[in-house]
Amino acid sequence: MIEESGNKRKTMAEKRQLFIEMRAQNFDVIRLSTYRTACKLRFVQKRCNLHLVDIWNMIEAFRDNGLNTLDHSTEISVSRLETVISSVYYQLNKRLPSTHQISVEQSISLLLNFMIAAYDSEGRGKLTVFSVKAMLATMCGGKMLDKLRYVFSQMSDSNGLMIFSKFDQFLKEVLKLPTAVFEGPSFGYTEHSVRTCFPQQKKIMLNMFLDTMMADPPPQCLVWLPLMHRLAHVENVFHPVECSYCRCESMMGFRYRCQQCHNYQLCQNCFWRGHASGPHSNQHQMKEHSSWKSPAKKLSHAISKSLGCVPTREPPHPVFPEQPEKPLDLANIVPPRPLANMNDTMVSHTSSGVPTPTKRLQYSQDIPSPLADEHALIASYVARLQHCARVLDSPSRLDEEHRLIARYAARLAAEAGNMPFTFLEELCAY
Repeated sequence: MIEESGNKRKTMAEKRQLFIEMRAQNFDVIRLSTYRTACKLRFVQKRCNLHLVDIWNMIEAFRDNGLNTLDHSTEISVSRLETVISSVYYQLNKRLPSTHQISVEQSISLLLNFMIAAYDSEGRGKLTVFSVKAMLATMCGGKMLDKLRYVFSQMSDSNGLMIFSKFDQFLKEVLKLPTAVFEGPSFGYTEHSVRTCFPQQKKIMLNMFLDTMMADPPPQCLVWLPLMHRLAHVENVFHPVECSYCRCESMMGFRYRCQQCHNYQLCQNCFWRGHASGPHSNQHQMKEHSSWKSPAKKLSHAISKSLGCVPTREPPHPVFPEQPEKPLDLANIVPPRPLANMNDTMVSHTSSGVPTPTKRLQYSQDIPSPLADEHALIASYVARLQHCARVLDSPSRLDEEHRLIARYAARLAAEAGNMPFTFLEELCAY
């Protein structure tokens, strides 16, 4: 009895560990809810090592575990979810150098418990396939453009039109993330969320979807999402500028410049906490800077601009074909990775009925067949395409999701020097 009680307390401590660590970061002192939410989710992303897994890796994991063959409304058990998560992290460690290996067991535990807390608050022990895809595609690393293209491929019909009911379901799922980090009052789902994103348009194609999601500003309910990506980009940006409030001689991350007070600049910590000094007020408009330019470079840019030498700003994303491309059957090219490499999972049940893994899935680290490695599987797919003129002559057969995989495969093959560059360049092209 005492041992059982001790195990139960240990299980509860594991479930709460991520939230305890997040509270210790004191994010709640951040004044603006958008920054507060983005910081919390960025912390979860990094603590779970999801920032090391890009969208291509995540799509591979979905396919390897057969999620691409399941209907979005299909429910999967926590033990199967653990299988998916395990494959993500064990394959990640294979890609990382030996000096940068992550703790797979800890990462699995943190992410699994976070997903259960966010998506299974009723303790049913099941999550839908769409919940898993929406959460992992949003929280993984990689470019926001590629993530949005994948998300759109999951919400559009055969004519390339967005299905509003599926977009509504996507918002329900993705807005559970702010709710999970206690920001539901600011960014929780409402029945009007869809119309706030697309108030007038009746037919939404891929380019219009990307225009809306990547606009400045983005839809209000998702304003934290691009900010989370910007946070990742500026974490190591250095500004040799003194903060006007805390007098720190330099800044890291974002820099904020007042549009009313002369040369009044704040570091991100002071701005986020609402600090002000002298004639400056929190009501003044501030401009966010994610880089620093020297006075000489600013002068050079101003002269070039006055002479018309500055190129026009590029669009936020490429323009993609409006007609969807037919999917390519990968069943005989990249088969799902067999589950024989993993030990059976033993699942115990807590008093709430939620299955709790008691034994982690272990992948074999020394697999004799090279095709067992995900990179080799994708390389075989690239090689198959290279020698298949019919497929290469029919680019319309590749849908958005397969293009993402092809880009990732081309990048891997280029790094390994396995393919001619011209072919890889063609594969990477949109």
